[in-house]
Amino acid sequence: MRKLILSLALLSLAALPAAAQSIGGTYAVAGTNFDGSSYGGDATITLTSETTCTIHWETGGSSSDGICMRNDDAFSAGYVMGKAVGLIVYKVQEDGSLHGLWTIAGKEGNGTEVLTPK
Repeated sequence: MRKLILSLALLSLAALPAAAQSIGGTYAVAGTNFDGSSYGGDATITLTSETTCTIHWETGGSSSDGICMRNDDAFSAGYVMGKAVGLIVYKVQEDGSLHGLWTIAGKEGNGTEVLTPK
């Protein structure tokens, strides 16, 4: 009986949608800048607690680092790129991808970004 209960528990974890699973890992980045031009690269999210993390982007020949936090299907990150401070807010999709809008302090407009798990 104990084995049956353990098996059912493991199956129920495997059946959870990607949005309910860990967000940590490596992602392919595809985004657009304020002017609509595109960029790509990689991002790595490292969990620091159940809801908080650090994030590192390598995109378009530059890198940036930030802190991040998840709340249900909302995922946000504050980051620094050079001397610029930015914010990105993503929606966690059922397939595990993150779809977001980003901006930089003191600038008008926003860019877009999609992180797709590798």
